[in-house]
Amino acid sequence: MPKFGFDEAAWDAGVEEGRRALIVCAKQRQMIPYSDFVQQIRAIGFEGPHDPRLPHFLQEISVGESRAGRGMLTALVVHKRGDMQPGPGFFELAGELGHDTSDIEKFWIQEVKKVFAAWNE
Repeated sequence: MPKFGFDEAAWDAGVEEGRRALIVCAKQRQMIPYSDFVQQIRAIGFEGPHDPRLPHFLQEISVGESRAGRGMLTALVVHKRGDMQPGPGFFELAGELGHDTSDIEKFWIQEVKKVFAAWNE
């Protein structure tokens, strides 16, 4: 069964690639721009950082990591210019997961610290 136009096995492999790339960032205490992040994914091909399938992909990573108690790993995927933060979809998902996002910057900083702590113990 295709997943967002990709073979399900390829999608799942891509999700794991993305997860591993973000774990490396977490261990190095670094952010990664969306444009650089999509280039790390080889199992499936995104059409750049504005690919409409990317939010679903990031959501899958964040939900899994959040449920495992390690925080929303995709907090590390940020805009290259401007606010240097995740896009609005990250904060919408955080709200759906029950987080208080009334102060998005405060929430984001707390989540980044949680992710860094989880991967640097």
